Amino acid sequence: MQKTRLTRRDFLRAGAGVIAGFTIVPRHVLGGPGVVAPNDQLTKAVIGVGGMGQGHLNYPGAKLLAICDVDRGHLQSTLAKVGPDVKGYRDFREVLERDDIDIIHVVTPPHWHGLISVAAAQAGKDIWCEKPMTRTIGEGKKVVEAVQKYGRIFRLNTWFRFDSEFYGFGSTVKPIKKLVQSGMLGWPLKVTVNGTTGFNWKGYWSGKTDLVPEPVPAELDYDFWLGPAPFKPYHPHRVHASFRGYWDYDGGGLGDMGQHYLDPVQYLLGKDDTSPVEIEADAPPQHPDAVGVWRRIRMKYADGCEIILDGEDRDKNSPYIEGPQGKLYRGFESDIPNLRQKLAQFPEPEPQVTDFADAVRNRKSFALNERNGHRSCTLVNLGKIALQVQRPLRFDPVKQEFIDDPQANRLIDQPMRGPWRM
Repeated sequence: MQKTRLTRRDFLRAGAGVIAGFTIVPRHVLGGPGVVAPNDQLTKAVIGVGGMGQGHLNYPGAKLLAICDVDRGHLQSTLAKVGPDVKGYRDFREVLERDDIDIIHVVTPPHWHGLISVAAAQAGKDIWCEKPMTRTIGEGKKVVEAVQKYGRIFRLNTWFRFDSEFYGFGSTVKPIKKLVQSGMLGWPLKVTVNGTTGFNWKGYWSGKTDLVPEPVPAELDYDFWLGPAPFKPYHPHRVHASFRGYWDYDGGGLGDMGQHYLDPVQYLLGKDDTSPVEIEADAPPQHPDAVGVWRRIRMKYADGCEIILDGEDRDKNSPYIEGPQGKLYRGFESDIPNLRQKLAQFPEPEPQVTDFADAVRNRKSFALNERNGHRSCTLVNLGKIALQVQRPLRFDPVKQEFIDDPQANRLIDQPMRGPWRM
């Protein structure tokens, strides 16, 4: 079977949207030559090799064949250490043209996550995407649609719902999930995410409002770095390590750490297919460009469950989870006597697919995939929007839009700078 070749001109013409009549069939689902057999080596490319991208170079399960970055300095320094078999690119679309790459790691700033994930799905690639999954709710919906339409396997790069101790809480998520399922805490539940319960919102990820334009460094393609984001004059604080402080690219500490902290909450509460219906934020007025600090965000589901994001760590004695019949504190301490012994009588949570290479080979949905990843990223984006509009919001989790609030709804689907579109 001959593959249709996807050119950069095709992408520019379609703005990374759906290209009519165009299909790439990945090699691991083809019969005959080129199919990836169960024991064959999976291959990958990493798009974005700055700070977080360095970690993706060595994630197990696939052989690295390509890296891509719009900063020539990042690209050249990384090529020097990955070996001669790895080719470097400045344009991600050239990477997607290669038919010998199975998995695309999307490790760019968040304003690129949606576009590249959709384009990778269209090109027949499976996707390993950094958090937050997307910068807007609308982009998340498009990623879900594309991944499912093209039959791809997607994973998000936060893992606490299925692996590792949950930051400073002193426990993995699994026994907390077991506790919630047991019903010993009662219902509905309130979850408080703050420093007392073990979490740091990184409030220092704020933008600056007094930036003076500077010349663009010769090694950086700043126009391509901006991509779909509105044009703003270059300043080094807008890019690379400090981009999170600007609404155009992320959402401060909430964007940085939010999905790490909140994805397990969705899982614990059994909310992977829904979203809160009420959102309100307590914060100083936000600058239209630079993300500012915030004090508190409250989200409430239709059944009464609540999530409290305590940005100031004001609730010094708060439990992590509390219900009408019990509380669970940091370190898995509880006001329920002999909790661990009682919990041993209950069944374990359902097993999850936690090996991404296995998910790709066997076409199994990964534990943290496009569907539940979009819902937990929606928590992040709901909080961001509440901060920006500075008033209580009502949200329809089925339609995934705000009720009677045109201004808030405009932040769900934000325009992209041409020629990029979804």
